[in-house]
Amino acid sequence: MPAEPALSSSRTLSETGAGETLEQRVDAARRSIDRTLAAGTVSTPQLDLLDEQVLWARKEYVSMPPAPMLKILLDQLAEVGRLAAERQPASMQARLSELTAMLATLIADALMKLGELTRSQTWFATARNAADDSGNAELRARVRAQAAMLPFYYGPVESAVSLAREARILSRSRPSATAAFAAAAEARALAQLGDSENAESALRHALLVFEKSCAGVDTDNDAFAFPERRLLLYKSGTLTALGRTSQTRRVQEEALRLYPRRTGIDPTLLRLEAALCLALDRSPTEACQLAGATFLEVDPAHRTPIVEERARNVIDAIPPAIRGRRAARELREILALPPGQM
Repeated sequence: MPAEPALSSSRTLSETGAGETLEQRVDAARRSIDRTLAAGTVSTPQLDLLDEQVLWARKEYVSMPPAPMLKILLDQLAEVGRLAAERQPASMQARLSELTAMLATLIADALMKLGELTRSQTWFATARNAADDSGNAELRARVRAQAAMLPFYYGPVESAVSLAREARILSRSRPSATAAFAAAAEARALAQLGDSENAESALRHALLVFEKSCAGVDTDNDAFAFPERRLLLYKSGTLTALGRTSQTRRVQEEALRLYPRRTGIDPTLLRLEAALCLALDRSPTEACQLAGATFLEVDPAHRTPIVEERARNVIDAIPPAIRGRRAARELREILALPPGQM
């Protein structure tokens, strides 16, 4: 018998369709796929420029007040979002998701500083989604460690432990700045809950990972870095919650020496923590005076609700019977004044 004609012959394809022929459908489908694959609107130089802009924002975030920084971050995110909304090659889409995760994390953190807690929580969720979409394990861990700050400061602290622990598990394959950050955040949250044994274990792990990772090298001016001074900030918080005030003071002094003149609120948080140690050591007058002086020294643009909340923690640490004394009243009055009258 003669061989059957090949399936791809023009006669066979034409005979199989009604209206639009199969050969027309085959050719149209191929052209459509080719157009889709070529539809990416972002080039490598464009992404490199976006990388540079986001890196600049990460550096500025360390010292710029949250309100003006928020506007910059939203403008950058709008540009990234415009490109991400269109079909891009997989490698380009992953990079855009990484940039989205970074910007969303900084936006969430700025909102937290400004006291916009519900919005901060939703932006942290968006940041986690973007980081997961990127497939970058380091970034996935970093976003979760940063998100743990919101429940640490505003509760529930158990959620801070869960997020920090998840970040530590994601980054446990190798020592890195993120792994040290996650362990330090977990230690501080566990200490806040009174779990001294696990807090000490997590703190030891953070110190060990930090030493192995060389995390403090050339990373001082980056919001996504974890330099030694930030490690000491978390160590101070852990030791304060554990009641080791004398040891905490040495850590605080060491950390303050490492901060540059132009920086954000971390030195303020350290001094307020020193005031908290004084309150725990039954020196309420000195505690309130230090907290009040520290609050008044803060640039009004940085005098955000999170700073106020930490100052109020000093009053909360004073025994209720003496919260009506002059020093505590003066501190409450300072915190109640409008920014322009300080």
